[in-house]
Amino acid sequence: MRHIVLVGNMKAGKKGDTIVTYALGTSLGLIAWDPAAQVGGLLHAMLPLSRSDPQKAEANPCIFVDTGVPKLFKEVCDMGAQKSRLILKAVGCSRPVGENEMFKIGERNYSVLKKILWKNNVLLESEDVGGTANRTVQFDLTTGQITVSS
Repeated sequence: MRHIVLVGNMKAGKKGDTIVTYALGTSLGLIAWDPAAQVGGLLHAMLPLSRSDPQKAEANPCIFVDTGVPKLFKEVCDMGAQKSRLILKAVGCSRPVGENEMFKIGERNYSVLKKILWKNNVLLESEDVGGTANRTVQFDLTTGQITVSS
C-alpha cells in the first residue's frame, strides 16, 4: 500500500508498504527502518522545538523535530522494531534560495535531530541534508530502499 506523508505528519508501516513525502525543504525527513521486523516509518517535521508552540505540539507532535522523532521511534517499536536494529536516514534541512539567514530553520532542525540521536546513543546511517534543493523521498518498506529526488 502507498502512503503519503504530509508536512508535519508521520506514517509507520510494514512489509509491502511504500511511504512518500514531498517538498522537504527546510523540513526534516527522518526514515527509520528495522530490516529484521520489516517495519519502519517516515517523519516530515517542519520546526525544531515544540516549546515555540506547546499547544500545537500537544495537538500534533510531528510538526516539531523534538517531539516528532520520539513519536516515530515509539510507533515503529510498537510495530515490532527494536531500537538497536533501526537504520536511520535523514533528508531535507535545506536552506532554500532567498530564505532569511536569521532563522536557519533547516540547520536548526538538523541540529535538534543530532542532539536527540546522540542522547539516545543512535547514529544516522546516511543523510542527504543541506543545500538549497527541495527533496522528495520514497521509502520501500519491503527492501528498505530509499529514493531521493530533487
